[in-house]
Amino acid sequence: MTILWLIERLLVRKVEGTYSDVVITADWRCNGTETTGTGDDEKTYSGTCYGSCSFAPPTGSFTPYPDLTQQQVLDWCYQNGVDQTAIEANVTAQIEAQINPPVVVLPLPWVPPAPVVVAEPVVVADAPAA
Repeated sequence: MTILWLIERLLVRKVEGTYSDVVITADWRCNGTETTGTGDDEKTYSGTCYGSCSFAPPTGSFTPYPDLTQQQVLDWCYQNGVDQTAIEANVTAQIEAQINPPVVVLPLPWVPPAPVVVAEPVVVADAPAA
């Protein structure tokens, strides 16, 4: 299974105290995919969770906006209430439920299955020459 975290958008306050372009909210997404089978039997399953995380005004060190990295902002999210482990478990459960559905539709037990009818091959005669 592949899990990928992304920051999709940052909300920025133009001026916060003595700082400029201060990130106040990050919109994040956690995507997961898993491929099973090979060739014609190959199937890809996916799951996702998304949300937003807000931040208090900066104290101490400050990273200018152009110097931010996606990982740095993700780390802020994890430090401010985004439960990485729980969200990844949720995405994994979404995928597992697609691979092994917990609820399925079965045929009604009192209705006999429809018989399989094998059609006889149709022979088409050649058209007479003109």
